[in-house]
Amino acid sequence: MSLSPDARPPLALRRARAAVGALFLTNGALYANLVPRLPEIKSALDLDNASYGLAIAAFPTGAIVSGLAAGWMVRRFGSGRVAVVGTVLTGLGTLAAGLSPSFALLVAALFLGGASDSITDVGQNTHGLRVQRRYGRSIINGFHAVWSIGAVLGGSMAAGAIALGLPLDVHLGIALAIFATVAVVALRFLLPGKDDETADDDAAGDDGAPASRAAGLRAPRLSARTLAIVTALVLIGIGGALVEDAGSSWATLYLSAGLGAPAALAATAYVSLVGAQTVGRLLGDRLVDRFGQRTVACAGGVIIALGMGLALAWPTVPGTIAGFAAAGFGSATLIPAAMHEADELPGLRPGTGLTIVSWLLRLGFLFSPPLVGLVADSAGLRTGLLVVPIAGLLVMFLSPVLQGRRITRA
Repeated sequence: MSLSPDARPPLALRRARAAVGALFLTNGALYANLVPRLPEIKSALDLDNASYGLAIAAFPTGAIVSGLAAGWMVRRFGSGRVAVVGTVLTGLGTLAAGLSPSFALLVAALFLGGASDSITDVGQNTHGLRVQRRYGRSIINGFHAVWSIGAVLGGSMAAGAIALGLPLDVHLGIALAIFATVAVVALRFLLPGKDDETADDDAAGDDGAPASRAAGLRAPRLSARTLAIVTALVLIGIGGALVEDAGSSWATLYLSAGLGAPAALAATAYVSLVGAQTVGRLLGDRLVDRFGQRTVACAGGVIIALGMGLALAWPTVPGTIAGFAAAGFGSATLIPAAMHEADELPGLRPGTGLTIVSWLLRLGFLFSPPLVGLVADSAGLRTGLLVVPIAGLLVMFLSPVLQGRRITRA
C-alpha cells in the first residue's frame, strides 16, 4: 500500500530511497568523469569532428543493442542487482575508453559502457518508481536530480584532474573505485522482493496508478492510441537526450575550439548544464505536483529554445555558458516525465512502457553526435548546436500528451 502524502515513511523505505539515490549518483558521475577529457582523447587519436562524433555514438549504440534485454534482466534478477552490476560494468567501459590507444578500441570501450549504462538505467528507474509508488507522491525527479549532482561531481572531478595534470588512467581508476564501492554498498538497503509486487497495491491504493497494471499478463491489447502516446513520450525523451548530449559531447569542444576559452573554463559549460539541470530536478517534483507534467514540460521547452537560441545567435563565452545552463534547467523534468508516464500506461505489462521509452529515447544519443559532427565539419559547430533549440520546440509541440495537474481527493 502507498502512504498518504503527509505520512512519514518507515525507516526501511527512507533507506531504500537513499540507496536508489546513490545508484543515480554513481550513474551520473562515472561517464561525466570522462566527458571533459574527450577533447584530449580526440586530440591524442587525431580524430576529425565526424570521426569523433561516430566514436561518441558508440555509447548509445551499445545502449540500444542491450536496451530491450534490460526488462527481462530486471524481471529475472531484480532491479537492484541489475543496476549495481551495470554500474560496475559502465565504470569499466569508461576506464577502457580513457585508455584506448586507437579509434577501434575507443569505439569498443564506449559500446561496452553504453550497453551497461542502458541496463543500469532501467534497473535504477524501475526501483525508483517502485519506491515512489510506496511514497504515494512524486519523487522520481529527485532521483534524476541526484543523477545530475553526480554528473556535476564527475565533471568537476575531471576539471580538477585536468588542472592538476592527473593522467587519464589514474583519474578514471580512482573514479571507478569510488563509485563502484558506493553502488555495491547501496545494494543492501534497496527494497526486498520482486519488482512487480506493488501491482496489486497500485490497484487498491490512492496514488492514482491505473488498475490495469495489476492485470499483468491479462492486460488489454495495445491500442493505436497507446502506441501514439508511447511514440510521443519517446520523442519528448529524445528532446531531453539531445540537450544532454549537446552538453556532454560538444560543449567543452565548442567553447575551447570555437570560442577560444581555456580548457579549464571550457569544461564549465557542461558543468553549468548539469548544475542547472540539478536545480530544475530538485524543484521538479513540487512543480509537477502543483502544475502537472504538461505545463512544466512546455515551460521547459520554451526555456531551452530561448536560452540556447540566444546564446548561438550572439556567441560569447559567458553567454554560451549561460545558454547551456538554461538548456539544462529547461530539460530537467523531460526524461523523468517520459519514463513515469510510460510506466503508468494501461495496456502494458509492468515495466514494459518504461523499458520501451528508456530504450528508444537513446536514439537521440545515437544520432545526435554523428549528425552534429557532420554539420560541424561542413558548416561549423555553432550551426550543429542548433539541435538544442530545435529540441526545445519539439518538446513544446508534444507536451500536451503529458498529464495535467492532478486533483487531490480527500
